Amino acid sequence: MAEYYTLQVAGLTRQLKRCRISDQLEIAAFILFSDVELTEACAKELAEKCKVCDYDYILTAECKGIPLAYELSRQTGKPYVVARKSVKGYMTDSISVAVHSITTAALQTLYLDGEKASWLHGKRVLLVDDVISTGESIAALEALTHQAGGIVAGKAAVLAEGDAIGRSDLIYLAPLPLFEVQS
Repeated sequence: MAEYYTLQVAGLTRQLKRCRISDQLEIAAFILFSDVELTEACAKELAEKCKVCDYDYILTAECKGIPLAYELSRQTGKPYVVARKSVKGYMTDSISVAVHSITTAALQTLYLDGEKASWLHGKRVLLVDDVISTGESIAALEALTHQAGGIVAGKAAVLAEGDAIGRSDLIYLAPLPLFEVQS
């Protein structure tokens, strides 16, 4: 039988299923997909906290950060850009960076279309993800921003997990613990 973690964030409570990601570690699966109420509430609180960043664009990685970036864009009027996990036929002059996420076994590459990269040139960019844990994904977004000639205005997420909890360079709404697997 599955175990759950009770999360309270943005005035809402959710039961997150605990999922094993290694022999020693479990995470509480935080997924914004299909939860419009949670996405809207989190974006509202995050938008308020990120006002100090004075940003022009929002940048997120495919795919779990997309609903949050979209909703932040809708609420703030700031455009958002998505770094893709593969090069699409419509993309030209792409820039890329490798990333290893805690929730993905293999090394991944994030790509930014050259046209979208040009949008970020000389602009202040808010980096957004659903959860920041090891910081690898947000570091990859930071590297893409620098390659595009943009300026990182801030790094934000709904949740900070594990070592990311307490980082002074992150804006987040709530902490999320990691769970050691008991033998």
